[in-house]
Amino acid sequence: MRQRHKEIPVRSSNLPTICKVPAFVLVFCALCAATASAQSADVSNSRQLPTVSPNERRPAPVARESETLCGGFIEQQVPAGQPQIVGAESEREHRTFAEGDLVFIDAGAQQGVKVGQEFDVTRPRGQFRSKFSHKGTLGVFVQEVGQLRVVRVRDRVSVAEVTNSCSAILFGDLLRPVPSGAVPAAGTDGNLDRFAEPSGKATGHIILARDGREYLARDEVVFVDLGAEDNLRVGDRLTVFRPEGHGTIVKYGDEVVANSRRGYESNELRGGGFSNEAQRVKNVDGPKSGRTVKTPAIKHLRPPVPRHVVGELVVTRVEGRTATAVVTRNLEEINTGDAVEVQ
Repeated sequence: MRQRHKEIPVRSSNLPTICKVPAFVLVFCALCAATASAQSADVSNSRQLPTVSPNERRPAPVARESETLCGGFIEQQVPAGQPQIVGAESEREHRTFAEGDLVFIDAGAQQGVKVGQEFDVTRPRGQFRSKFSHKGTLGVFVQEVGQLRVVRVRDRVSVAEVTNSCSAILFGDLLRPVPSGAVPAAGTDGNLDRFAEPSGKATGHIILARDGREYLARDEVVFVDLGAEDNLRVGDRLTVFRPEGHGTIVKYGDEVVANSRRGYESNELRGGGFSNEAQRVKNVDGPKSGRTVKTPAIKHLRPPVPRHVVGELVVTRVEGRTATAVVTRNLEEINTGDAVEVQ
């Protein structure tokens, strides 16, 4: 039997009479209209969101703001005449200040201070020497404790808001302009080559880490005894390594056991009298109780072997005799006192 399509009456403003259109035609037209609308939207979105080539993307910085603004540094001489924090709006309630607090500084319009001016809050801690360095006095260790922005200026006093606090801010903390310069970009290198040959460039040591830490991992702030006098620059990469003999836990004196001794074999089986952990005998044609080789002698006569690489640093700030750096990669735990070499 022949099936008849259901016909739906449709009114048109252009037609004086009612025309009859099959239902499947209306469904097909609706689908076409929806597809065209979606394609139009896709074209519109593609115009609004242009694609970015991977080569045009900015590389991530090597360190976060908490490392670059709160790291600290060791400078040879602290500048004289720096403004200081002399009061605070809430000084009657507490003596330490943090982000959001309003503090008073002893510099105003007479000293050229302006509204909106930003300062780095620092705290000199005294002359610094290290048993890991042969340079003697390296300078004054300066702790960076925060940043502030001037919001009101009077003749000799200004009001400033603490915009960032690395630690508690105190009366007497000194101000200096916020350091300028871009943070070095993180490298795109693959895994750190633990057997890379020495570069032959300047070498030094990790002499200190932020907050006095001695066991370090990635993103830790450290200080090295290489600086401008060693031609070090911001962005330089340093290989962290341990020279031969440093960091040795196992001590080699007498070896674990002798090669042969009566009593190693069992009374029942008579296994031969050899120790399972003894080194080889020097004279292989001699008796089993003869002298064995010793580890210190083997190490003393061996050719140069690859050094023990433990990580990598990137320099973020350079002073005269020292530099501040951030640990970017580590193969194992890094310690203060480890050696560094410019790549």
